Amino acid sequence: MSIHPSSKTAIVTGAGTGIGKAAALALLADGWQVVLAGRRMELLQKTVDESSAGTRALPVPTDVSDPAAVARLFDAAVQAFGRVDLLFNNAGTGAPAVPLEELTVEQWRGVVDVNLSGMFYCLQAAFRVMKRQTPRGGRIINNGSIAAHAPRPHSIAYAATKHAVTGLTKTASLDGRAYDIAVGQIDIGNAATEMTGPMAAGILQANGQTMEEPRMDVAIVGQSVVYMANLPLQANVLFHTVMATKMPFVGRG
Repeated sequence: MSIHPSSKTAIVTGAGTGIGKAAALALLADGWQVVLAGRRMELLQKTVDESSAGTRALPVPTDVSDPAAVARLFDAAVQAFGRVDLLFNNAGTGAPAVPLEELTVEQWRGVVDVNLSGMFYCLQAAFRVMKRQTPRGGRIINNGSIAAHAPRPHSIAYAATKHAVTGLTKTASLDGRAYDIAVGQIDIGNAATEMTGPMAAGILQANGQTMEEPRMDVAIVGQSVVYMANLPLQANVLFHTVMATKMPFVGRG
């Protein structure tokens, strides 16, 4: 694949569906070269086809919970486009909404392996590339969540890992300063994706009631990622919250 030297290059994990797909499409529409990572090649290819971006879009099947797969992803990005200017560290998963004592060890580990360990592996790989490339540096945007601030009932694995993402963001932001690597976090509330589909039918609230929750167009999240991505490296959005205006977050209880 030929390198487009006038464009910037992004890696988007979890790019086959939901928020990752919306971000990848928004970046491609903005002229970025985008390496799309996800477990299922057919979904990645659908995103590429929908973008009509041609050689600016490169799908790379990747399981972020596998460090070797993450290393291959970043190698593919550098081989195709020469550098990595942006990582949207987005891939994530959840567990069944059950009382915490009923959560299996396998379910717990499945969430931790993707949401925490996988995010670290991608963060680490991005640092390695961004420190040695010329011009040096780049930007990393970690996908936190409203759950990084306020958990829902029966969500201990998801909420714990998203709280941990905030620790990754703060520490990596500090460690990246010396190398012109800007690290920030986007916390998203109720974007209309397959994952949030049950909210339209009603979802358990902290007071024990079941209530339908408003959602917002997932494309709005893509616009937010593009905004953060296009800042000069002398500026950083450390934390950015974008949410459905009327969702129960402030005042939840």
